[in-house]
Amino acid sequence: MSSIPRLHLDDVYVVVAAYCEPDIIMETVGTLVDCFPHVVVVDDGSPDATAERASRAGAVVLRHSFNLGQGAALQTGIAYALEQGARYVATFDADGQHAISDLNRMLEVLKEDNLDIVLGSRFLGESPDLPRLRWIGLKAAVLFTKLTSGLRLTDTHNGLRAMTADAARKLKITQNRMAHASEIINGIARLRLRYREVPVTIRYSEYSLNKGQKLTGSVNILVELLVGWLVR
Repeated sequence: MSSIPRLHLDDVYVVVAAYCEPDIIMETVGTLVDCFPHVVVVDDGSPDATAERASRAGAVVLRHSFNLGQGAALQTGIAYALEQGARYVATFDADGQHAISDLNRMLEVLKEDNLDIVLGSRFLGESPDLPRLRWIGLKAAVLFTKLTSGLRLTDTHNGLRAMTADAARKLKITQNRMAHASEIINGIARLRLRYREVPVTIRYSEYSLNKGQKLTGSVNILVELLVGWLVR
């Protein structure tokens, strides 16, 4: 598929949750604004230059006065996008792991196939240098999600998503922190939304690995699953 011309992306808002990302946020936002007219960074109480640098790179920046968690940051950004009249909302990680070309392809699938939400999957695509412990945690998450939600997904904890405004309203995130990804998956099942996974590439850099993609990332996934299951 060819990339979507910028002219046709005026109705898409890309939401980026960021906490203490001063070293990478300008690069992430700069890449996004080259393609997407509406990039919204929610600075989740960072005590550093994350917000300033995101704004300098061209994003609309919303700020939490203190750290609430990724789920809360995403919901703040999604609510803003809907208030601005977005027809489509995407979520994109701040740490440089995602590719713009993957998001373009996901938006094409979302629009052309009349879906409610499209989810990125590193296991249908590529994830070079994925740590073994992280792989185990992600695979455990897939199995747990299949058992609890009934959805047959290959990657349940991928931050790259694209959805319609209607789906975004229905999938309102109430879990501020670790349970938000499970909450979204459970919502897709409960609301019987039309969904599809699309192959994407997740690039694990030294920076992203140092941000918690090793053992702590695997533990966080398992904790998130349990919390998500308990709050259903």
